Amino acid sequence: MWLVFRKELMELLRDRKTLFFMIALPIALFPLIIGVVGFFTSKAMDEAQTKVLKYSIVGAQYAPQITDALRQSDEFDLVESVSGDDFAAAIREETLDFALHIPANYAQPLLEGGQAKIQLTLNDAGLNMIQQRLKKIIDEEIERKRKQAFSELELSDDQQSALLEPVVIDKQDVADKRENWGEKVGGLVPYILFILCLQGAMYPATDMGAGEKERGTLETLLISPIERHHLVLGKFLTIALAGVTSALITVASMAIWGLVLGQGMAITFVSDFMASIGAIDFVLMFLMLIPIAAIFASLLLSLSVYARSFKEAQSYMGAVVFVVIMPIILATLPGVDLDGGWAWVPITNVALAIKELIKGTMDYYALIAIFASTVAIAGAFIAFSIFWFNREKVLFR
Repeated sequence: MWLVFRKELMELLRDRKTLFFMIALPIALFPLIIGVVGFFTSKAMDEAQTKVLKYSIVGAQYAPQITDALRQSDEFDLVESVSGDDFAAAIREETLDFALHIPANYAQPLLEGGQAKIQLTLNDAGLNMIQQRLKKIIDEEIERKRKQAFSELELSDDQQSALLEPVVIDKQDVADKRENWGEKVGGLVPYILFILCLQGAMYPATDMGAGEKERGTLETLLISPIERHHLVLGKFLTIALAGVTSALITVASMAIWGLVLGQGMAITFVSDFMASIGAIDFVLMFLMLIPIAAIFASLLLSLSVYARSFKEAQSYMGAVVFVVIMPIILATLPGVDLDGGWAWVPITNVALAIKELIKGTMDYYALIAIFASTVAIAGAFIAFSIFWFNREKVLFR
């Protein structure tokens, strides 16, 4: 078994394409993609926030404060040549960004005129941030009208606060900061790790089964004196190692790039959060990749061995991605935790365990069920591979 493992590992390391997918791609391409997406997202947000918005206003005489604020701002440009009936057409033609219709009761005091409904006409399908940029002006008007009404009613500050918020909930959260953030981000970490582990194992698995069939090297391997189950286990260990290595390299690369390019505040937050997680929990999180790698490696190897060709194996493995995503999504749903039967559900149980480790609420006895179910699933796939290796159909199917 170890002889086969060493042989497969050496072939893996000699293959430049494999090294590219396992090492170069995670170190360079994934952070580059994230950086490019972040750059263009930031650029689009900046453009949406700094673009001079063209507007028209109907009933400006009823709200001189809003009219003056818009005129004095460099962020807005008044277009006076559009009539009320043509607002929608002008917005669709992009000659106008938005239009405001001020009702007549806006000019009246709040206690007399009642609630004033300002109609905002815009195309809200894209990233325009019109409402966010108008909010400051409108909020100032809301505050002015409130103060005017409170002054007429001669209310004290306490009475004003009670009128605005008759009931206030004073929340006392018993969860510490680690548990709180762990609940929010704990579902994302397994998703990233599992997909990376799966992607890193796919190419070696395809090459070691279907690839050897196409190259004609599998026949030579099968007539060697090495027992068939040792062949399977050697290939299995190589695929599992490739998946774990690819996942860890990618995560380490993203962490390093994040520290290099991140802001000081972000680095402080990340370091404080990471410091709250114990060393044992960190080790266990990485060890959780072992059962996942075992399931992925055994599944991918069995598919590769069963496939007639490299192309057929790739089609099988493309479908595996969707099969893997579903158990991960289950782990993020409300009410799904590591208690009871979920500890025995493959992939979902490991995702839940990583989430609990991040939160610091892990029941370590659940590891028994996790590893037991993993051994059963991985063992079944390995048994299938050994069974298929022992049949002539492995070559001539």
